[in-house]
Order: sequence, then structure tokens, then C-alpha cells
Amino acid sequence: MNMAAIDTTNDQRTAARAIDLQQLRLAVIACDYGSFRRAAEALSIKHSAFSRAIGQLEYLLGTSLFERSSGGIKPTLAGRAVLRIARLILEQVDMLVATGRSGGRGDTGHIVIGFYTSMSTGNLRATIGEFKKLLPQLELVTVERSRSRLMTALRNGTVDVVVSPGRQQSKDTRSLLLWSERILISLPQNHCLASREIIYWTDLRNEKILLSEYDPGREFEDLLISKLVLLDDRPKVERHDVSRGIIKSLTSMGMGLSLVMESDIGASFAGLVYRELQDGAGPSRVDFYAHWRDDNGNPALKRFLSLLAERYPSPPPAFVE
Repeated sequence: MNMAAIDTTNDQRTAARAIDLQQLRLAVIACDYGSFRRAAEALSIKHSAFSRAIGQLEYLLGTSLFERSSGGIKPTLAGRAVLRIARLILEQVDMLVATGRSGGRGDTGHIVIGFYTSMSTGNLRATIGEFKKLLPQLELVTVERSRSRLMTALRNGTVDVVVSPGRQQSKDTRSLLLWSERILISLPQNHCLASREIIYWTDLRNEKILLSEYDPGREFEDLLISKLVLLDDRPKVERHDVSRGIIKSLTSMGMGLSLVMESDIGASFAGLVYRELQDGAGPSRVDFYAHWRDDNGNPALKRFLSLLAERYPSPPPAFVE
């Protein structure tokens, strides 16, 4: 390695050591507010100190993170990449702190349940509520993340159990079939299909379907393709980088229709109705599974798995002569 390359590597290491988590947090908050001033006011710190911290971070990184204008700020191309990684770093640090505090107490009455489905109604809400009643002194933490992040957290031990639609195959984890939920269509109450009690997949041919880029948007799109195999039969799909809640808001505004799971309907939105989706075989359903590491010795996890097995016993295997 030549001296120039060594100097560059040393500079990068020096910059990495100089960056602190507070600078990353401020950058993420600034991005969320779209303004240094509004972000500073929300945190009750001086605008000048906030701007100076962002400037120091940009200096250490050697790039501009935001485009400034009188109307506020927006991330540069490099800024979007940096902020995405910053969010991941901060998320992992927060998990690290939570795990350290729990371990420092020697606390065995502690469980972290990960999910990426709604808890507005349905089986997950009922199960967690019952578990907390059985063990009122238990410290129960819930974590909502994307499927890939949850499975990573499960493998590295920061989450005890993941409840999610679909079975995640992994040699490091075990799974238990829990329940199934119907897939529904949500639509504005003044939509022409809203007068029907049941809507068929083929009725969606000329509609626009709004999907979230986050889970379970991928499952919904796969299901849509499996139900409407021919391209000419499929509706237009429009993807949005927003949560399921925002998708519902867009749907209630008449910007399209959206697919939801049965557990989503507990969160009501004005002007929005839900209808069952069917094909020739009846309602469409998605199975939910619990996933955990078999080497996790947490007593609270064993109690939770026992409750799941009691509430949702797996059907016996079919007998084949």
C-alpha cells in the first residue's frame, strides 16, 4: 500500500472516531422536520448550535448532507445514503442500551416481542394482553421493524420472539404456526365497489392499488400476482415509501384502493370501508408464525411459547395410508 492510500485510510479512521451519535441524531431529526430551525425548536436548543453540529458532521464526512433554501432543507444524494445508515446505527445503539440495562438488572422477567403487523385488533393484541395479565410483573417490550431487521435481531439475540405473516426459513430458528387472517380490500366509502359485501380479485382489474414499500407490501403484491396471473387482468400498482397508516389515509382520500390484513381494521379511518376479498375458493388468508432461537434460555420466552401453543394448537398431521 502506498503512502497516499495509508494517509487516506488514517483520515477516514480519524473522522469516524470524531463523529458522535448526537450529531447523527440531529441530522436524522433535521431530515424528519425538513428544517434546522423547526428541529432545534422541537429539541429546545439554539438554532445556531444545531446548525453548527450539522456543519461539523458534514466537515468530518467530507460531503454536504442537505440542500439549504429559504423553504427549509432536503437531503442531497449523498445525504440520503448517510441518513439511511445513520438510522440503522442509532436503532442498533438503542437496542444495545436496552439490552445492557436489562442484563445489568439480572432480570429474567423480561421478553422482547418483535412484529410487523397491526395490533389494533385481532389475535396478536389478544395474546399479548393475556400474557401480560398472567405475568403482571413481567417487563414486556414490543418492537415493530421490517421483517429482515426483525430476523437479524432474533439471530443476534436482541429480540426473543418474532410474530409475522409467513414462515421464515432459517437453520438458526424454530417456528410455530399460529393463526391465519383474511385479506381485505380497503376503499373509500363512496367508491362504486363499496356497496358490495364481497369483492372478487377480478373486480380489481381496472383499479389502482396502493402498496407500502414496507412489510407486508411484498406479500400483498405476491398475492395479487398469484390471484391475477394474466398481466391484462392486474390492476395498476402504485408503491409508496410510507407506513400502512399513511396508505390508509391516501386510500380514504380517493387516491386508490389498498390491501389490508384482518388485524388492521381496528384502526378506523373516516371515509374508509373494508370488504372481504374472495376468489372461487373463498376468502384469501395469510398464515402467521412465531419464530425464536432454540438456544434462547429466557424463562419468559418459554412461558410465552407455552401460551401460544395453548391458544393456537397445531392441527395433527393428516393420516396417509
